[in-house]
Amino acid sequence: MKLARLRIRNFRCYKDEIAFDFDQLTAFIGRNDVGKSTVMDALDIFLNDGAPDKNDASKSGDAKDLTIICEFSDLPTAAVIDEDFPTTFEAEYLLNAEGRLEIHKTYSGHTATPKCVSIGAFAIHPTADIASDLLQLKNPELKQRAKELKISLDGIDLKINAQLRQRIREAIGDLKLQPSFVPLHEENAKKAWEGIRAHMPVFALFKSDRASTDQDPEAQDPLKAAVKEAIKEKEHELNAIVTHVETEVRRIAQKTLEKLREMDSSLAQKLTAQFTAPKWESLFKATIAGDDDIPINKRGSGVKRLILLNFFRAKAEMQGRERDGAPIIYAIEEPETSQHPHNQRMLVSALMDLATQNQVIITTHTPMLARTLQDSCLRYIHQNADKTREVRRGGQDTNKVFANSLGVLPDNSIKLFVGVEGRHDITFLKHLSKILRSAGVNVLDLEGMELSGELIFFPLGGSSLALWTSRLEPLARPEFHLFDRDTQPPAAARYQAEASAVNLRDRCKALITAKKEMENYLHFEAINEAYSQFGIALGLTSNFGDFDDVPASVAQKVHALNGSQKLWAQLDDNTRKRKISQAKVHLNDLAASLMTKSRLDQIDSDGDVMGWFSEMKRLSSV
Repeated sequence: MKLARLRIRNFRCYKDEIAFDFDQLTAFIGRNDVGKSTVMDALDIFLNDGAPDKNDASKSGDAKDLTIICEFSDLPTAAVIDEDFPTTFEAEYLLNAEGRLEIHKTYSGHTATPKCVSIGAFAIHPTADIASDLLQLKNPELKQRAKELKISLDGIDLKINAQLRQRIREAIGDLKLQPSFVPLHEENAKKAWEGIRAHMPVFALFKSDRASTDQDPEAQDPLKAAVKEAIKEKEHELNAIVTHVETEVRRIAQKTLEKLREMDSSLAQKLTAQFTAPKWESLFKATIAGDDDIPINKRGSGVKRLILLNFFRAKAEMQGRERDGAPIIYAIEEPETSQHPHNQRMLVSALMDLATQNQVIITTHTPMLARTLQDSCLRYIHQNADKTREVRRGGQDTNKVFANSLGVLPDNSIKLFVGVEGRHDITFLKHLSKILRSAGVNVLDLEGMELSGELIFFPLGGSSLALWTSRLEPLARPEFHLFDRDTQPPAAARYQAEASAVNLRDRCKALITAKKEMENYLHFEAINEAYSQFGIALGLTSNFGDFDDVPASVAQKVHALNGSQKLWAQLDDNTRKRKISQAKVHLNDLAASLMTKSRLDQIDSDGDVMGWFSEMKRLSSV
């Protein structure tokens, strides 16, 4: 399940309802106090079942209507809601006109301690009197409704509510579907809400004002927090030990005092047995230290924050696993805080990698961070003269506003723009650059140049602030474009026309892969070794063909080796896409890192890859 849109009203600075759309990676920019953190906090309250505080209601709005709305796409093909039998959100008429699951939560913002007072789905739902309330009915009530309507229940399991609802709806026929609010906080629908809630993403928020001083317990060492969590998991057993020890100690103490009374009764009357339970976390010592044995709490603020950020990521992944692999939304306020520009670029790269498998939301004031991202993922929150807000999405019409707000100017330090079709291609090229350089080949250090700001990757067909602002004035930088061929000869390459257009421009060069795509340049031995690290023996004995779909083939083989009861063809489209996406990650990252110059020469005997790197090197010196 993926967060597609957030809408809020009467919450802090957002009196009137406002909508924010989300991509895999979404970056909010804007002036201080414009409402960026409010977006993060609204999501935290909604997805983590929190509550606003007494000051969160909009001062000029309707505090009784403090509402947070989340819309979700990429929904599961099956969901267990009020019983153990799987159904679908579509079958239960819980989707809105866009096919999304739209959940509304309203809070009592007018009270001293605000609470959630209403939860519901806004959906194209039955409005016929005998069909509109089926989700609110318990099992006996559903059977009674069927009896009243003289509906046969033959052939269905009478214990399964979803089957009862389906049979009733089928019998009614005209359900009078209309956009409606479906309560999920009343009667049996509460169970439905619990089922829906289980499928929602894990939301992990890393605040910009998160403490990182020596006095902050987590900053002193994140492992101390890990020790506390581990102890909490065994709290029942440890309490039993404490009870046993206390019982035994008091028993021995009592016998000791009894014997003492025999010798000196007046002294025994002044003595009592006292027992103090241990603080278990104080018994365990764990820390993260570098090679120089300097603990985290003695490191610089930037290093501490970087370690804390990754501690936060690790905890979020654990939460996802505990919820049966639930999707994760990483929300990070100002990740660049306290970081050197080199680390800021490293963070951008890491966050973009993270966004290939999870949703990532960030806020930023830093031009470098915004200028590196594809402009379509940027959201500019603008405050109008009347204090209302509006959201502007990145693109040709808004890039100038973004650039002026952040002070993004043409950057003469950029030596080369490299356009590729996706994030995986960037990972592949950076690994190949390292491998060739380690073998003594004089090619560009792509990762080093990216971190130093001399090279910027951008998505073909997209744009970024850096690419856009480089053309604000006649300072266009050299560009190298690499397109996947996709189609097998003699058919023309899929993007031949686009490549030809690029090659007509000054200091720009576009090449097309000779094989289908990047993954076709991976040697089978590197692929085998990559998957062996997951305990999977692929057993490949030869390289894939030049136009084989390598990610799909590997994903299908991995699926078969994992012993799934379903054949590949029986999987739904979303599951197959997810498995292929996971294969692309492993192939372009792990397998690519296991390539060697010798393996590359074997699978690319025509030197196609070397041609790409030669052209990049030539352009960077133009």
